[in-house]
Amino acid sequence: MYIDHDNRITPAQAELKAKVHAFARDVLRPAAAALDPLDAATVAAPDSALWTTLRASYAAGLHTALIPTTHGGMGLDGMELALALEELGWGSADFAVSLAVTGFPASLAAKLGQAELHNNFVAPFVADGKAAWIGCWAITEPNHGSDHFLMNDPQFRDPTRHGEVTARAQGDHWILNGAKARWVSNGGIATHAAVYLNTDPARGLAGGGIALVPLDLPGVIRGPHLDKLGQRALNQGGFAFDNVSIPSHFMLAGAELYPQLLDQTLALTNAAMGSIFTGVAQAAFEAALAHTQTRMQGGKRLCEHQLVQKRLFDMYCRVESSRALSRNAFIWNAGRANPVTELATAAKIYCTEAAYAVCDSAVQLLGGAGLSKGELVEKLYRDARAALIEDGSNDVLALSGAQLVLSRQADD
Repeated sequence: MYIDHDNRITPAQAELKAKVHAFARDVLRPAAAALDPLDAATVAAPDSALWTTLRASYAAGLHTALIPTTHGGMGLDGMELALALEELGWGSADFAVSLAVTGFPASLAAKLGQAELHNNFVAPFVADGKAAWIGCWAITEPNHGSDHFLMNDPQFRDPTRHGEVTARAQGDHWILNGAKARWVSNGGIATHAAVYLNTDPARGLAGGGIALVPLDLPGVIRGPHLDKLGQRALNQGGFAFDNVSIPSHFMLAGAELYPQLLDQTLALTNAAMGSIFTGVAQAAFEAALAHTQTRMQGGKRLCEHQLVQKRLFDMYCRVESSRALSRNAFIWNAGRANPVTELATAAKIYCTEAAYAVCDSAVQLLGGAGLSKGELVEKLYRDARAALIEDGSNDVLALSGAQLVLSRQADD
């Protein structure tokens, strides 16, 4: 196991890190490797290793990382979340993303502290040891993706560009219509969703809302499972709403609170991606380092060649800088109602791009083996490539981050 030089880590946090690492090594990584060559429908099938792995993760309590201890969850703080997600990402980016996402609806319900929401969404999820309750957060739409995050751009308030899933009040219910795109993580297997939707089209994308939606309600239409390049053990799929009715208290926020909650969401999800893909970079670096210490070329080990040493140290620098940035994003923003979202966005962009660069170098150092199916670094390379797009395209997120930096400097 990698020696962590962060002197802020307490003995209890070190123990958590070690436990998650062992679980990632013994359970997640082998399962992800076994599922990787299968098509998406087979991965999601009831007899798939996906389900035995999720059940093991739930039995270990990992699904409750975002749920406060007062609601029966693990209630991990900023450093603990960073450490756990790094180790999960080290083992399997696909399962790390799935486990990070699954508790999102329940965590939103827990924040509001309402008894009925707790009974409907939090208590059943926390008590679930068999992965019967799978959560997702659904924001991406057929014609709206990363533009959802450009909150300081004029187009965010353009009434001609409102979200495609709409909700209208009808008595003591809300009626939902519209479609979410097929890139929703856990979307094809989820039982419950935190749906980011539009309640006031006149405000454009700013006129949003967040609703908790059980996906077994009449009018929910499920799409096919998405087959994709990387993170193949992570189920993704879309769904549509045809006059789906939810009780009014399932609508957590309307247009007045939506921008603030969207900002909090972006800060959390971007920090999570930074930590997960720090773990991916670590895994690729370790694999490359081990290979160069045993592989003979030119009469000596690869690691004895100076050009290889230079490449290895560049990889090491990227891993360590990713670790520092992603942890800082989690620690600084933990519990803040008004997070420094540009810090989390920087972590997401830098760490995913660093992971891709480290994985690319690992493939290069392994040579033909790095291109071969069944090799860890070949899978890591594909997994890392997906991260440059998921949870916000890095190019668009950079614009969002720049706007936040400029607005904060103007305020100062």
